[in-house]
Amino acid sequence: MSRLLALLLIVASSLAMADGDKTPPLVDADWLDANLNRSDLVVLDVRSGIDNGGDRSSFQKAHIPGAVYSSYTGDGWRESRDGVAGLLPPVASLERLIGGLGIGNDDMVVIVPAGTGVTDFGSAARVYWTFRVLGHDAVTILNGGFAGWQAAGMNVASGQSEQRDVVNFEGTLQQDLIASLGEVKEARDSQAQLVDARPSDYFTGETQSPAAKAPGTIPGSRSLPHSDFLGQRNQAWYLNEGEITARVNQAELDPGARTIAFCNTGHWAATDWFVLSELAGFEEVALYDGSMAEWSQDSDRPLQVAKKGLGKILDFFN
Repeated sequence: MSRLLALLLIVASSLAMADGDKTPPLVDADWLDANLNRSDLVVLDVRSGIDNGGDRSSFQKAHIPGAVYSSYTGDGWRESRDGVAGLLPPVASLERLIGGLGIGNDDMVVIVPAGTGVTDFGSAARVYWTFRVLGHDAVTILNGGFAGWQAAGMNVASGQSEQRDVVNFEGTLQQDLIASLGEVKEARDSQAQLVDARPSDYFTGETQSPAAKAPGTIPGSRSLPHSDFLGQRNQAWYLNEGEITARVNQAELDPGARTIAFCNTGHWAATDWFVLSELAGFEEVALYDGSMAEWSQDSDRPLQVAKKGLGKILDFFN
């Protein structure tokens, strides 16, 4: 398995380099600086209140020149329905949001997270996934986020978000990138892999999210903590591509099997989805946006916890 995954990573990297018109899913500050003046490029800063020191006021103090600002938590990238937080909004709502930012179907979008901690990469990954769900593949993430841009000594601007004309953005729903509750139920009896992106204490049931009705994980899932892919250097947090093979092999995942990533509200899971789908070359990866917030709502759905002191996994019904 480790040789296969390593080969997939090499092939994915080679294809990205061979296609000069194809932007890789992850770029660095040097790449963005060299491409910043492209007429079709939109820098989308998604810092929000869940970041360490990231929100609209932080953006106004300092941001990448020409960047457009949209709050990940406040502008409608996710929504709550029927008591479940973090769900994908309707396509029409997302079309209005994206078009309202002046982003059209022909634009290349560079998503910029805060880069100040392990959680905020998930903001960029979730917005990236949203663009891909809408059929917009001309999208990438700035590794290290705005903190990495500053650490690289690049120019910064201050003031309001770049004002772009409202345009008509049209999305085409890519249903295969979304895992429904029904598919997750079926995955427990099929060959699909369920991947829990939460920290290990959530996976074992020692810690419970306020968004979930009970602790534990979906029975049969594999633990692949999103934070294992991230590391800090030069006062910024980066996704470490060198950790992918080891972490994925540790979770004993099959790159050829349909894989479904989940967490509490579909935020941390976006990092796992991004790593597996866009960097590790897995053939078919979906994100379950309902995640544990939805799964744990019904007491008839089983949960799996590790009984303390025994290291043994037990199923229980909440």
